[in-house]
Amino acid sequence: MEIKIGQYNTMRVVKTLDFGIYLDGGEMGEILMPTKWVPKGTEPEDEVEVFIYFDSEDRPIATTIKPKAMVGEFAWMKAKAVDRIGAFLDWGLDKDLLVPFNEQNAKMEEGRSYLVYVYVDPRSKRIAASARLEKYLDIEPVEYTPGQEVDLIIWTRSDMGYKAIINQKHQGLLYANEIFQDVRPGQKLKGYISQIRPDGKIDLKLQKSGYENVIDDFSKKILQTLQENDGFLPLTDKSSPDDIYQTLQMSKKNFKKAVGSLYKQRLISINEMGIGLVNQ
Repeated sequence: MEIKIGQYNTMRVVKTLDFGIYLDGGEMGEILMPTKWVPKGTEPEDEVEVFIYFDSEDRPIATTIKPKAMVGEFAWMKAKAVDRIGAFLDWGLDKDLLVPFNEQNAKMEEGRSYLVYVYVDPRSKRIAASARLEKYLDIEPVEYTPGQEVDLIIWTRSDMGYKAIINQKHQGLLYANEIFQDVRPGQKLKGYISQIRPDGKIDLKLQKSGYENVIDDFSKKILQTLQENDGFLPLTDKSSPDDIYQTLQMSKKNFKKAVGSLYKQRLISINEMGIGLVNQ
């Protein structure tokens, strides 16, 4: 049996002790899961699904806690500390995740968050993370089709919009003039393939095809103005027509109609103070 480090494994319970259980790790030997993570009622010969990583003494250890990312995945994580070895990220487990200095684009800072890729170092066999994402993206020809729904992680802002990671494998681009909601690096969203360009690059959208026909010019104006005002406008159906026109250059009737449409599509929120973009 081959144990996959940094991933989930279904393993057989060998024995139970006061401080935890031991699992059959095949060639790696027996692997401890401390009592605090052992499911209630677990007995020898039971099978449990566990995540395998290394503790502070580099011993393999099992847990039922779900980390922010497994080996082979991208995720947004906060730096808890930085020292002479590198940066240590909070990935949801007892032991923080190391980003060596040579895997950082710029020196990471404590308290800031970064999009990283989780991998197993081929030399030390330890789990680590890298902010040099390009070298871990799949460069093989893609098999997406226009309109296909995909999972996105917002990567970084570019001159044209936002780069995003597609299905934990590829890179794509969301154009700024086609984004009608608040987005930020590290955010997970559903998206859609817009087109595969001749050079193999992928264009993305956050709405299904035909959405442009649903969003009329008045709705687009409201979304654009919200984005330009930190996602909030102090306008409601009780605002005066003059206030609405001064801010949006539209009538109160068109304002109310567009707001209703945007609210039904869950693109904005409404309260007594005004309207705001929804973080989806």
